[in-house]
Amino acid sequence: MKKIILPLLLLPCFLGTQAQTNRNALRKLQMAEFAISRLYVDTVNEDRLVEHAIIGMLEQLDPHSTYNNAEEVKAMNEPLQGGFEGIGIQFQMIEDTLLVIQPVSGGPSERVGILAGDRITAVNDTAIAGVKMSTEDIMKRLRGPKNSKVNLTIVRRGVTGPLAFTVKRDKIPIYSLDAAYMIQPHTGYIRVNRFAATTGKEFTEALARLQQEGMKDLILDLQGNGGGYLNAAIDLANEFLGQKELIVYTEGRAARRSDFSAKGNGRFRQGRLVVLVDEYSASASEIVTGAIQDWDRGVVVGRRTFGKGLVQRPIDLPDGSMIRLTIARYYTPAGRCIQKPYSGKGDDMQEQYAKDLLNRFKHGELMHADSIHFPDSLKYKTKRLQRTVYGGGGIMPDFFVPIDTTRYSDYHRDLVARGVVIRSTTGYIERHRTELKKKYKNFESFNKKFEIDDDFMADVRAMADKEKIKFDQAQYERSLPLIKTQLKALIARDLWDMSEYFQVMNTTNESVQQALRVLGEGAYEKTITGR
Repeated sequence: MKKIILPLLLLPCFLGTQAQTNRNALRKLQMAEFAISRLYVDTVNEDRLVEHAIIGMLEQLDPHSTYNNAEEVKAMNEPLQGGFEGIGIQFQMIEDTLLVIQPVSGGPSERVGILAGDRITAVNDTAIAGVKMSTEDIMKRLRGPKNSKVNLTIVRRGVTGPLAFTVKRDKIPIYSLDAAYMIQPHTGYIRVNRFAATTGKEFTEALARLQQEGMKDLILDLQGNGGGYLNAAIDLANEFLGQKELIVYTEGRAARRSDFSAKGNGRFRQGRLVVLVDEYSASASEIVTGAIQDWDRGVVVGRRTFGKGLVQRPIDLPDGSMIRLTIARYYTPAGRCIQKPYSGKGDDMQEQYAKDLLNRFKHGELMHADSIHFPDSLKYKTKRLQRTVYGGGGIMPDFFVPIDTTRYSDYHRDLVARGVVIRSTTGYIERHRTELKKKYKNFESFNKKFEIDDDFMADVRAMADKEKIKFDQAQYERSLPLIKTQLKALIARDLWDMSEYFQVMNTTNESVQQALRVLGEGAYEKTITGR
């Protein structure tokens, strides 16, 4: 009985004085659990019963109120807290062998001499190569408490026999910025992949570096950014807005209105600003985008965002599990709630909610801006220029960029899905790493001169044939420019880092190219100043 009482006793802390009917409901739930645990014909797992009861209640609420067990909570928090404890490598599984793509700079593996291209064959005398061990199982063996030691057996190209390394695990940072570089003279580009505990610090450091390099305008890329910490979004928006300008406010039935405003100490309050979003930009991304758009501080380029405007409060339970309960909605400075509609209960609600993006595609919204219709009841005005913006289902960009379907094909999809693209690049680098590093002293030289040649593509074709991917000449030719760009970008990533990967890929990213056109052809000024 103790297991069910503890969570229930926490509820008054959050809900306050309950009406008699609510107290009866709690007593009813306790009695049901007591009866099942004491009287049911077979032995029952009380922990599992309680979990299912909690999940069942949350399923009646909204798509974002969820329950996570203790193990899920730990895995969920690692990316947002900005680090985990392990040996510090980027790796790829190639034919049942763990290939080191790059050791983390300054990390424990680099400190003992592990190199890019090394193959880890055993961990603490347990073979991990050629045994079809899952990536999850390998990760469990490599990760561990800080200062604990792990013994690795490594095979290195050009060295006879295996090498033995002992690595002392350490805190490994997880970065929330994928790229920060000068995309054009006076124009910087920063891509944020999540809003984590370290995002504010990472962003200000990148901003300062680019400003030293002569940045006057900024492209902020939030495409595919699913959100994260509210405070991180507020910190980022603060970099662009003036003192006391509202960033976002939250309000709910039991949660009073809370306003979050800029401090006026941001480092990019002047200069042209373009924000890139797409249908996967959600939550914290939408807070930043909405604040910038509502204050006419910059322009938004891309496609309508996901539409998550619900605020979850984490409620820790005694066994390390957690409820993430929706307690409020957030609103942009103009008063917009951009939460998209949801209806139904349980699995039906989740299914309909998940189908939203598919429905957008079917209705043509991702290809044509005029397929998107907002009722007048959702119309709002921006704070300075009184431009019309809409709530009720994501943030609509100022400049629409249709999804590019011309370069994609079933053949390209299969190459990616079967791992042909990634495996062909890792194999190529393993054979030519020394040669590439010698030939290209820096990324600029590589980016200018390196090309994917016919021999490389012949190897890709051969690997695809081995994977029994049906060849289609027309599809191959249609997707060839994209395939070559992806291959070159992956090679750049493995030789340098993610920033170089995006420098290559952004040459074919239509939203990035549209942002450059907006800045270069006067469209920005017409939108923001009316001139």
